[in-house]
Amino acid sequence: MDIGFIGTGVMGRPMAANLAAAGHRLTVHRDTPATREVLGTTVGYATTAAEVTRDSEIVILMLPDTPDVEEAICGDDGVLSALRPGTLVIDMSSISPATEREIAEKVTGAGGAYLDAPVSGGEIGARDGTLSIMVGGDREAVEKARPIFEILGSRTSHIGPSGAGQVAKVANQVVVGLTIEAVAEALRLAEASGVDPLAVHSALMGGFASSRVLEVHGPRMIKGEFGPGFRIRLHRKDLRLAAEAADQLGVSLPGASLVHGLLDAAVAAGLGDLDHSALRLLRDERAD
Repeated sequence: MDIGFIGTGVMGRPMAANLAAAGHRLTVHRDTPATREVLGTTVGYATTAAEVTRDSEIVILMLPDTPDVEEAICGDDGVLSALRPGTLVIDMSSISPATEREIAEKVTGAGGAYLDAPVSGGEIGARDGTLSIMVGGDREAVEKARPIFEILGSRTSHIGPSGAGQVAKVANQVVVGLTIEAVAEALRLAEASGVDPLAVHSALMGGFASSRVLEVHGPRMIKGEFGPGFRIRLHRKDLRLAAEAADQLGVSLPGASLVHGLLDAAVAAGLGDLDHSALRLLRDERAD
């Protein structure tokens, strides 16, 4: 397929590389040294989102936040300005569910098809093609995208109509955020008690406390290895989206609110570009 790819950050670069390695013809935006280092001459490069869209059957976006997606799709020289009838636009970013539904209406109104398909799995999942993909949109569009999703991820779940994928992703980030804080507190307690945290981690992995977060991020916390990964500032953004959705729905999320506040504090402490497991550093500072 001819695929346009917009957003070649920490997640986007390995995702685009996997699509190119599978034989798809890619045009990417943007052309940066980091992008060139990973993708080299295996892809074409475009200067605008419109240029990416013009000759693409599928356009994929992997951008940091809601305004970035709005600008890339609806702005001057955006996707909509060059959209051809039948083009499938897949937003794999994590953004506001309400805004996602509005964008979907604009794309489908212009003759395209649209899916929101945010992912979980971080840089490791993006690199290894093992992302969990949560999809909102029309089932026919999902089936068209399925060969792409099978390259990028190991699990694809069609959640429901437009915006449903983003709701699932926000829910995912609530669970992950609270679990990271729980693991950080548990390991801090072990260390403060003079007990080997690696031994505690091993014991917890064999019991009901076992989780993917404990498995992957527990050793990171113990060793102090906090290179991203998934940056704290992006997880903070996701919990902001959770707070906004909760306010709109009249739902109380006290645990998510607590972790959102901790992520705010971590960003204020200069930790925003570290992996979200670096919440452990904030816990150390407060405990000491």
